[in-house]
Amino acid sequence: MPERAAPGWARWLAVSAAVIVLDLVTKAWITHAFVPGESRVITPFFSLVLAGGWQRWFFTLLTIAISAVLVVALRRPHASRVVPLALALVLGGALGNLWDRLTLGHVIDFVLVHWGEHTFPAFNVADSAISVGVALLIWESVWPRRQPATAPQEKP
Repeated sequence: MPERAAPGWARWLAVSAAVIVLDLVTKAWITHAFVPGESRVITPFFSLVLAGGWQRWFFTLLTIAISAVLVVALRRPHASRVVPLALALVLGGALGNLWDRLTLGHVIDFVLVHWGEHTFPAFNVADSAISVGVALLIWESVWPRRQPATAPQEKP
């Protein structure tokens, strides 16, 4: 018999959908406002740049497989809201980048963090959601929330 889904699990799909929409809107804006390779310095440590991605098919297949696992994990009951939130963020980010790979052949990255000559690889909203989701999963696995003790039930 199939495992029963946790009540309200679909609301976490709305979080994933919000990540996807934000990711696609920001990528649409950057591709209209910039030409490939163009960079604009915003602060001494933050720039916007239109960069491209690589390895389309490997990451496409990997994303589809991981997304299926994430949806199954989202359907399960969780002790705290942190885990389904984290899974939803990772799922939304993964699907946002998947859309780029399927429609463009590459991922649009445009956020560039730097300090002097040192730069972090360009990234996007989807990458940020994935990173925050993974950080939350690590946090929850290292410092799990304790469940309140339930009162013992009386025997009749």
